[in-house]
Amino acid sequence: MSILMMVACIIGGIVALILIIPMFTAKNYSITTELLIQKSQSDIFNYIVYLKNQDNYSKWIQMDPNVRKSTSGTDATVGFISAWDSDDKNVGQGEQEIKKITPSSRVDYEIRFVRPFKNVCTSYMSVTAVDGKSAQVAWSFSGAMPYPMNLLLLTGFMQKTIKNDLSVGLGNLKTILEA
Repeated sequence: MSILMMVACIIGGIVALILIIPMFTAKNYSITTELLIQKSQSDIFNYIVYLKNQDNYSKWIQMDPNVRKSTSGTDATVGFISAWDSDDKNVGQGEQEIKKITPSSRVDYEIRFVRPFKNVCTSYMSVTAVDGKSAQVAWSFSGAMPYPMNLLLLTGFMQKTIKNDLSVGLGNLKTILEA
C-alpha cells in the first residue's frame, strides 16, 4: 500500500471518529457556580431581579463597551427582554428574557443567541439566606450543543470557560453589593 493511501486511510479514520464519537456523547450541559455575599437575601434579590443590573457585573456584557442594547417590557417582571448586538465576535447578538420570578429567591431566564451561533439556553440566579447578613448566590447556565459540535463537551473546555465567566460575574456582583 502506498504512503499516500495510508495517509488517506488515517485521515479518513480520524474524520470517521470525529463524526461517530459525538453520536454517543451527551448534548446537554449545565454549569452552576455559587458565592457567599455579605448582604441580606432581600438586598441581593432586589438587585439581581433587575436584568439591567447585569450590565454592572456580567463578564459577557462587559466584553464590549460599545455593545448596542435595547429593551422591551418592564424590567424585573416576567416577559422583560434585554437584547444586545455587538460587532465583537465574542459577544455577538442575542436577547435574554425573564421567564419566571420566584419572589425573594430566584429569577429564571431564557437566552436566545443569534450570532455567532444560533442557540437557546436557560439560566437562573438564586439567592439563599445564610443568616440575616449574608446569602449564597448561585448562577446557573444550561444548554445543548448540536451534533457534531457536542464533541467539544468531551474536552470540558466550554464548561470550564462558562463556569469561569459566571464566577467572574458573581465576583463582580459581590464587589458591587458589599461596597
